[in-house]
Amino acid sequence: MIDKTTFGTRTALFHTFGCKLNFAETSTVARIFASRGIQRVHEGDTPDYVVINSCSVTEIADKKCRQAIRSFARRFPEARIIVTGCYAQLKPDEVRSLPGVAVVAGTDRKLELADYLDKVLAGDEAEGTTFITPLKEIRKFSPSCSRGDRTRYFLKVQDGCDYYCSYCTIPMARGRSRSGSIDAIVAQAREVAAEGGKEIVITGVNIGDFGKGTDETFMDLCRRLDEVEGIERYRISSIEPNLLTDELIDFVATSRRFMPHFHIPLQNGSDEVLRLMRRRYDTALFRRKIEHIRRVMPDAFIGVDLIVGARGETEERFEESRAFVESLPISRLHVFTYSERPGTRALEIEHEVTQEEKHRRTRIMLAISEKKLKEFTERFAGTVRPMLVEHPRHDGSMAGFTDNYLRVNIAPRPELSNKICPVRIVSVHPEGEESEGEIVE
Repeated sequence: MIDKTTFGTRTALFHTFGCKLNFAETSTVARIFASRGIQRVHEGDTPDYVVINSCSVTEIADKKCRQAIRSFARRFPEARIIVTGCYAQLKPDEVRSLPGVAVVAGTDRKLELADYLDKVLAGDEAEGTTFITPLKEIRKFSPSCSRGDRTRYFLKVQDGCDYYCSYCTIPMARGRSRSGSIDAIVAQAREVAAEGGKEIVITGVNIGDFGKGTDETFMDLCRRLDEVEGIERYRISSIEPNLLTDELIDFVATSRRFMPHFHIPLQNGSDEVLRLMRRRYDTALFRRKIEHIRRVMPDAFIGVDLIVGARGETEERFEESRAFVESLPISRLHVFTYSERPGTRALEIEHEVTQEEKHRRTRIMLAISEKKLKEFTERFAGTVRPMLVEHPRHDGSMAGFTDNYLRVNIAPRPELSNKICPVRIVSVHPEGEESEGEIVE
């Protein structure tokens, strides 16, 4: 049982897998715990609770979560392990059977964890439970805003997804699309500004679907956020190409606060595979969006998600995808190897790609990504860009991101932390991953 005399001084270790949305939610959970007197554990100390915010986008993600749970159970045998997130939502019985797990909470119950611990303390709830909201009953939107490890904040504006792509379990884990109100989200942005925050990343499961069922739209939200004094930078996290309107692209091009940086899921460069995936666009639409961005923002960073080795991706269709991706004027690929997910319609698709072939195709696409990133980064050698300087790392070194998402290392200047400064890009690493720069006085 929980020792009531020491409840107020107890500690928790937080471990997060997956997307930026999960990190935003973990930060909110940690703040709620702190309000109950449960503080983040100091390095080297033993926590009373281990909170794992899980991911289930692939089988590998599930495996990593299981490995982490077992590892924490071995390291901290007296700690109570609390597991939440998509893996907990989709496979609660499997999670509950793992060593050390005391609580399993669904994706929409994360913010109730501290309330649950309060009830245990009061004797109104038995310690050790599973609470999962059935998918069809997930309706509530839980706003959250977190500060990243460096300087950026992650603002959750939307949750859930109504798309039901054939390969994806996210709608099963997150429920239907739902959003916060523009007024409430703008209020959170103002709080970030009051704390001295300069940059916000707008996150969600399908953020372009913001406001569905209301008279508010994602475009409306961006216009309102653009008016918040004190915030100097916004970045739009992953947005579906069919929801990335020309109006939004043109708005970002003219906005002082919205950065020239896009993250757009393509998933495959074959129209037939896109159809099998039940995506809501084709390669022609995708190309138009990329070319529009390049036309109005030549220096924009464009990251693209790609799934390799999906069911139905024959050798011919893979070659179509490879050729299409190579032809796009993008900055980088985020390559994912297809993973079978129970309960998805993709399992009904004929032509299964072998693991060996999946890995071969993944290597090909990663090589394309490395080439594109290097070419994009090298364009800016010798140029000066505005950079938000991050706080020093543990070893004292410092870096930051330019407006168009180039990561640049600089000589340590702690007095410049959380300031936007002009930086000259002096040299580019061979892989294009990072650059070396100098502050322009």
